[in-house]
Amino acid sequence: MPVDPDKLNALAGKFLNDMGAAITGPSILIGEQLGLYKALAASGPATSEELAKKTGTLERYLREWLAGQAAAGYVEYDPGSGRYSMTPEQAYAMTNEDSPLYIPGAFYSVASVYKDQRKIAEAIKTGKGMGWHEHHVDLFMGTKKFFRPGYLANLVSSWLPSLDGVVEKLRKGARVADVGCGLGASTIIMAKAFPKSQFVGFDYHTESIEWARNDAVTEGVVGNTDFEVSTAKAYPGKDYDLVTFFDCLHDMGDPVGAGRHVLESLKPDGTWMVVEPFAKEMVAENLTPVGRVFYNASLLICVPASLSQEVGRGLGAQASDSSLEEVFRSGGFTRVRKAVETPFNRVFEMRP
Repeated sequence: MPVDPDKLNALAGKFLNDMGAAITGPSILIGEQLGLYKALAASGPATSEELAKKTGTLERYLREWLAGQAAAGYVEYDPGSGRYSMTPEQAYAMTNEDSPLYIPGAFYSVASVYKDQRKIAEAIKTGKGMGWHEHHVDLFMGTKKFFRPGYLANLVSSWLPSLDGVVEKLRKGARVADVGCGLGASTIIMAKAFPKSQFVGFDYHTESIEWARNDAVTEGVVGNTDFEVSTAKAYPGKDYDLVTFFDCLHDMGDPVGAGRHVLESLKPDGTWMVVEPFAKEMVAENLTPVGRVFYNASLLICVPASLSQEVGRGLGAQASDSSLEEVFRSGGFTRVRKAVETPFNRVFEMRP
């Protein structure tokens, strides 16, 4: 078939944008790790020489870094003065680690999958999985930095209040298991908000649990928080008022088995809360910028993790509501509802 020049040019433009985004990622990480964004936001307009002096870096590198960031739209450039600056919006998104839109955090996870790409390709070729623990350490840091701002913005203010009677229990003093807690961001946010409740974060990844324990000390929640190494199908304890799964159910090899264990561990009036990435029912509905991120994350991280485990259900990060509901009901839960939906998340509430 003949090639349409206009369509080819449009495809070339798309490639150019993608190439620019891909190669800007490491520069964004450099800006975060060396404190360049924070220094520029604090100092106001600065030349490369002034910013280099302020940050103790080599000016020749910063000339390229600043120009590249201006071309990407993350800083501003004034050709009259030769100075660079940041708008309030840029500073908010590039320097505030508690911001719901903290851009640098996501690029740690992106960096990790580039480092792991050959191993993932081999897994696809052989049909084997690739466990979470087999990824580069940047994935663990990136997951925390990417998800924590959203949890800070929504978990206490919106998601937990959407569950029937849960906040009242937490205020009075409840027992909570946070399963698949990773570095513990979700556990610690809840523990700080509800000091009368007891929280235990569980994750099979030993290094993540050690990190979470350190953060619990730093955040001052050791009095009502503990972290233990365990899988979703074997974590200890009974009579929990609330069990939470944040962005991890779809990574599990046997989510139905995990659900059955949750049911056994809950009080009769307990609640299972599951947070999953936003998705519509059909693939065609998910062919959006958000779906693009989640489908590719699913290919590179989530499905390999599931296929590395027993059963290997492979739900994926874009599992539909109906496929998730099937998992919940197969796990023994009779009351299932979607409590909240945002542009990036779905929050489900299950009861026995």
